[in-house]
Amino acid sequence: MLEIHLLTLFPEAVKPYLDASILGRAQKAGLLDVHLLDFRRFADDKHRTVDDRPFGGGPGMVLKCAPIFAATEWVERTYGPCRKILLTPAGATFRQSHAVELSQEQRLLLLCGRYEGFDERIRLALNWTEFSLGDFVLAGGELPALAIVEATARLIPGVLGHNESAVHESFTDPNLLDHPHYTRPEVFRELQTPPVLLSGDHGEIATWRHQQAVERTQKRRPDLNH
Repeated sequence: MLEIHLLTLFPEAVKPYLDASILGRAQKAGLLDVHLLDFRRFADDKHRTVDDRPFGGGPGMVLKCAPIFAATEWVERTYGPCRKILLTPAGATFRQSHAVELSQEQRLLLLCGRYEGFDERIRLALNWTEFSLGDFVLAGGELPALAIVEATARLIPGVLGHNESAVHESFTDPNLLDHPHYTRPEVFRELQTPPVLLSGDHGEIATWRHQQAVERTQKRRPDLNH
């Protein structure tokens, strides 16, 4: 079982997605255990303040050290050491290989930032692995955290209905996209299913799928072969 802790100011926004579909079934089956923790609980003043204006001036607010240090330390004191994940635009772009790596961990902790960013001492002192979803900015880290949780959890044996579903797809080979898929009916609005998929010749089907994956990758994501 993989245990995951999400530090977020908006657990109510995250919980419905975690409880639905694959992630919800994985938790009910005891394959995944997700804990949501509002780190505002660890603020050290009566107003539960988690942010403040940046030193040196400038726009926006910055997450304070104290609540996040306290929340992180409480999780590790209560549950045990975690592989800690920081969601930040400055992090490495998250890839399928990272999901494979994280799926082997016992316990993860993900920090969902907000506002203009976080005090740099949070990054420096708490031994994070830093990830980004790409070169764009969101209002917070909740969506990236959910993406990482789902990408990781679906690789746990038993989470998907068919274990090979996580094997035969885009980025399993890090340099290839997935091949095209077809299902019934054979013809839809004059669009024909490729005859090789109806042939029953599994060797020919495998060859066709590989060729299609190579061609699709070259056309759509040539950067993967660099």
